[in-house]
Amino acid sequence: MARGRARLNGMALAGLGLLVVVVLAALAAPLLAPAPPDRLSLGESLQPPTPAHPCGTDYYGRDVLSRVLHGGRVSLAISLSAQLVALGLGVTLGVLAGYFGGWVDFAVMRTVDVFLAFPDLLLAIGIAAALGPGLPSVLVALGLVGWPGLCRLVRGEVMALRERDFIQAAKAIGAGHGWILWRHVLPNVVAPTVIATSLGLGSRIMQEASLSFLGLGVQPPVASWGSMVHFGLRWLSRAPWLVIFPGLAIAIAVLGFNLLGDGLRDALDPRLEE
Repeated sequence: MARGRARLNGMALAGLGLLVVVVLAALAAPLLAPAPPDRLSLGESLQPPTPAHPCGTDYYGRDVLSRVLHGGRVSLAISLSAQLVALGLGVTLGVLAGYFGGWVDFAVMRTVDVFLAFPDLLLAIGIAAALGPGLPSVLVALGLVGWPGLCRLVRGEVMALRERDFIQAAKAIGAGHGWILWRHVLPNVVAPTVIATSLGLGSRIMQEASLSFLGLGVQPPVASWGSMVHFGLRWLSRAPWLVIFPGLAIAIAVLGFNLLGDGLRDALDPRLEE
């Protein structure tokens, strides 16, 4: 039923189509890129879009399209990895807090309150700055920023589930906690978790771009969308294409994840079915 509703959902199909284009372009970057992303050609500095360079060149003569395609690999990989870290922490701690309650719930939720007391981007900047610029610090920062929201969502779902008749029946026949969590609780939190994960990927892309823009993300000469926007700002009046094309890539990827998340919510949430 969910697959049928998803096929009929225009938002889900539009989001999936955008993401397929972005992901395939990133995976096929070595084939699609007109030139190596780090090849310098000072004689072609700041050239506008031409047939040889469809998105123009930057100050060092590097092809912007090549850097956007290869930067997509970096940005998408970091965002996906960080979201997987957030997913593992959020689901694990949310299930434990919601199912066992008591001091476990108190300890987990007070930790969540501490993390949620700070704006996501500000907290990510603080963590990345404390750890130092680079790929590992970005992964840790974005993973730690993303897990509290997932934890609260999963905890609420589990707290509603643990009082249901089928959970009580499983306890009555002597089922252990591990079996109940694996067979009954986790399958019933998959749908909201998938929706939140899809929507969260868009946020991770924006946050990774923000950290790279501030110089806390991956370091040159490695290209990422955020670092390209940062580099292009100093030449904005003379070469606006340095900002426009990586900015469009960020917008398309975030829009795709948001549309897909909204479509999955409509398809997977039975409460929205008429």
